[in-house]
Amino acid sequence: MFEHGVPFRLNGRVRRLVAPNAGVMTGPGTNTYLLGDDEVAVLDPGPALPEHIDAILDTAGDRIRWIVCTHTHPDHSPAWKAVAEATGAQVIGASPPDDMFQDTTFTPTLELQHDYVLSTKEFTLRAVHTPGHVGNHYCFFLEEEGMMFAGDHIMNGSTVVIIPPSGNMKAYIESLQRLLDYPLQFIAPGHGDVMPEPKATVDWLVNHRLMREQKVIDGLRKTGRVPLDELVKVVYDDVDTSLHKMAQLSLSAHLIKLREENRARQHAPDDSWEILDV
Repeated sequence: MFEHGVPFRLNGRVRRLVAPNAGVMTGPGTNTYLLGDDEVAVLDPGPALPEHIDAILDTAGDRIRWIVCTHTHPDHSPAWKAVAEATGAQVIGASPPDDMFQDTTFTPTLELQHDYVLSTKEFTLRAVHTPGHVGNHYCFFLEEEGMMFAGDHIMNGSTVVIIPPSGNMKAYIESLQRLLDYPLQFIAPGHGDVMPEPKATVDWLVNHRLMREQKVIDGLRKTGRVPLDELVKVVYDDVDTSLHKMAQLSLSAHLIKLREENRARQHAPDDSWEILDV
């Protein structure tokens, strides 16, 4: 099912190609979705790996009309350039924010806005602005199939990292809840298999983030004023220490949310934090 370079048909409108970039943060690899048969949209072209670019072009070739990106992290968008140059496809997405981990080559020919609709004879694809993981993240709702392409807003098998300053925990939780405004049948994540119980998935993710937030609060009450690299050991004691560096990003996002709500205070220059019991 996750054989790299081999298109797998999910339904009458969608095929999936998995990029050969499997890893701790990417699962089996980045999912590239091909929508339509006569005129094709490539959703998340993935990393600029020659074998993956070849697989996209071999599968859809001169029928590719659009390239659509959920966001501009290096495992999701960089192949846009080679595919666009080979096909002349329109590039649809949101320009990268000025922070780390971005594909700075990404240059859309159409700058996305919430509720933009790509309508073809074969499918209707609606953009849903879902900031949180990063500020320029969009999900896309395939109306005919009730399928939400979730990029890195939702992953199958793990939770996503929230990366400040563009990433925002408060926005992430609100964006998760926004998905329930749509008649969802399936979530097609950027990594992993299709998820058939979208409401249960969203509810679990929201509750998980709020439980982690409570653990941040409890951890600060236990430690008192504490630097980030020490607090992560308390809050993420259920996560392998090899992942603590990445976990610090999401921890920062939780703390920023608490600071904005006047429930925590940050101290410079040592980047220590304390809880405010108000």
